[in-house]
Amino acid sequence: MLNIKSLQIKILFILIIGSQIAACTIIPGQHIRQFSTQSSVELPVTEDNETILNKLDIQTINAQLIVDLEKDINNRSLGPDNVANHYFDYRIGSKTIKGTPDEEDHSQYRVGPRDILNITVWGHPELTIPAGQFRSAETAGNVVGEDGTIFYPFAGVVQAAGRTVEEIREELTRKLSRFIENVQLDVRVAGYRSQRVYVVGEVSRPGIQLVKDIPLTVLEAINNAEGVTSEADLRNITLTRDDKAYSINLLSLYEGGDVAQNVLLKHADVLNVPDNQFNKVFVFGETTLGRGFNVGRPRTVMMNKARITLTEALSEAGSLDQETSDAARIFVFRTGLGKPEIFHLNAKSPDAFLLAERFPLQPRDVVFVDRAEGIRWNQIINQIAPTVQLLNIFDGSLRVQPLAR
Repeated sequence: MLNIKSLQIKILFILIIGSQIAACTIIPGQHIRQFSTQSSVELPVTEDNETILNKLDIQTINAQLIVDLEKDINNRSLGPDNVANHYFDYRIGSKTIKGTPDEEDHSQYRVGPRDILNITVWGHPELTIPAGQFRSAETAGNVVGEDGTIFYPFAGVVQAAGRTVEEIREELTRKLSRFIENVQLDVRVAGYRSQRVYVVGEVSRPGIQLVKDIPLTVLEAINNAEGVTSEADLRNITLTRDDKAYSINLLSLYEGGDVAQNVLLKHADVLNVPDNQFNKVFVFGETTLGRGFNVGRPRTVMMNKARITLTEALSEAGSLDQETSDAARIFVFRTGLGKPEIFHLNAKSPDAFLLAERFPLQPRDVVFVDRAEGIRWNQIINQIAPTVQLLNIFDGSLRVQPLAR
């Protein structure tokens, strides 16, 4: 009776061991088959303007691939069609015009409603409201009404909105000449209040900026806002004008000298500097920063100015774990702009990182460092070893090879 019960217990524990191994599916964790040439899952791929489901070929990162990539100028950081210049719109669904508005001449300031004019008639102080210690030029000036006109003695109602100060001066001189001989007068804008632009987003001081007699450009507006923050996406600044939105690439202006990006701003323009949260890459798998309490946690790497290489991303993630990683299986998964791709780097030899340094990543790329085969088997052993030890303690007659000594 005791032998039967002991046999039942042994069978029960052997079943427990089998379930532990089955739960591991032989190879625990995420991994890529060593000799895979295609993805194991189907992905949506656009072909001939039609989206179909298809498995992706795994492209090897070698010298020829680097040469092919570098032939396309848009794979360079300042390429006009670099994917980072489009990713913002792709993710949020906006419809910005890639380019700048039609260039306008630097014209003179035109007066608008609520502006304050200071009019001086020389030799006739009775026609001039003096500014003094207790009265600023703005307080003493003539406010342009909502209808765009001002009233001036002897001249009556004068249209001011939409005109330059020279044009207003000519009309006042002509009208006052009927009452005053040899009229000498001057017109200046004492307060600019009619035209404004809005600077929002990742700038140090967002807010309203007034358009004055000195033309206001994108670069001057950002400098007036004390520059951009460290989280700004310089590639995808949005200028909203009337019913259209334009994409301004300020990085191309700063580093490439493209002065066409320095657009002249107009009344009611909205300049938005977005954040760079889309400009990330993700590193999974066996890196040194995945040890200890961080086991299994991915590393998010921000792209400085939306550019980073595979070598830089791995370095930011702590590089390869020399104890657990399989350097021969480093993968890059790409889904940006609806064109998924998979790349494979065999870095078993360290000089392969010369290729990785020439391989540019794109926003939202996923870098995966696979786990070494021997490490997977050791993990299986570590999972079932406590059960075997428990069996040996419970019944000293049971020995499971090769674990038992």
